Amino acid sequence: MSEKNSWINDTIPPLARTSDLRGRQSVRATFKLSEACIGAISIVAAHLGIKQKSLFDHLVEDINALDAIAGELKNISMHGYSRIQKTYVISRRSLSSLDQVSKSHNAPRDALVEFSVQRLLPVIVNEQKKHEARKKVMTEIANHFNKGRHLLKHMENTLGHEDPLFSKMHALMTYYHNSYAGMQAFIEKGKSIEDFQPEMLRKILNILEK
Repeated sequence: MSEKNSWINDTIPPLARTSDLRGRQSVRATFKLSEACIGAISIVAAHLGIKQKSLFDHLVEDINALDAIAGELKNISMHGYSRIQKTYVISRRSLSSLDQVSKSHNAPRDALVEFSVQRLLPVIVNEQKKHEARKKVMTEIANHFNKGRHLLKHMENTLGHEDPLFSKMHALMTYYHNSYAGMQAFIEKGKSIEDFQPEMLRKILNILEK
């Protein structure tokens, strides 16, 4: 390589190792989880706009966190509650972490997932509060939007379609309408979080800990 191109070695980071790239490959893994656990994963992913794979990887890629959880789950029984078989797409590295920690601590892989998902509870509780606050604000926005529509109709009757002021107000309300529809859709999408009961997941975790 010529001297004029030698800066490449100093400024451009090297390619990732093959093992790192393979660790990011997507694989399918099947777990038997509680309905509450499955619901928590789905709700957080949908409500925050995060892919379930990314969320799952975030929860289980941390070996230290898994080790800490597994230490509490050694030889634990998984027969105390109803579970559902569920397949997720996760990274090869995440699956490897789960298998490794599960074997080293003799802790069921499914239990590791259940307890890892417990870390989502503060996020869900906080989002539930935000959702309720958003609904209240949305009521105020709806009232404001309807007043704007009535004003636009009044301007149409008073000034006519050709009036510049009416034209500007019409353009404003068109933009408002689109934004309002987007906000309504966001609130509607968030309804899935309303029925989630964090205490159900805590109850299951308490069963596992006994």
